[in-house]
Amino acid sequence: MKNVGRIVKLLRKEHDRLARQIKGIDAALEAFGTAYEKSNRDRRISPAGRARIAAAQRARWAKSRTKANQTQKVVANPKKRTLSTTARRKIAAAQRARWAKVKAAKK
Repeated sequence: MKNVGRIVKLLRKEHDRLARQIKGIDAALEAFGTAYEKSNRDRRISPAGRARIAAAQRARWAKSRTKANQTQKVVANPKKRTLSTTARRKIAAAQRARWAKVKAAKK
């Protein structure tokens, strides 16, 4: 039982110390908190200010829409060029000749 009494005494001592610290923190908050508390609370935009912002945004949208309409003129892409069958045959024959040359050099 002696140990329990000592533990209770230590706990009460710690409780008192923490209570003093909390009181100090409360006093500091009371002194400084009021100075910084109201800074962001009542910030509102007036209806006239909101109307100006909305009008500016509408103007930006109108401007972007007119640019979009101007760039919508679609130009058809030119057709891709294709080789004629005779040109492809000539290229194939030249490639076969090159490969024949390489194979002959290996022998």
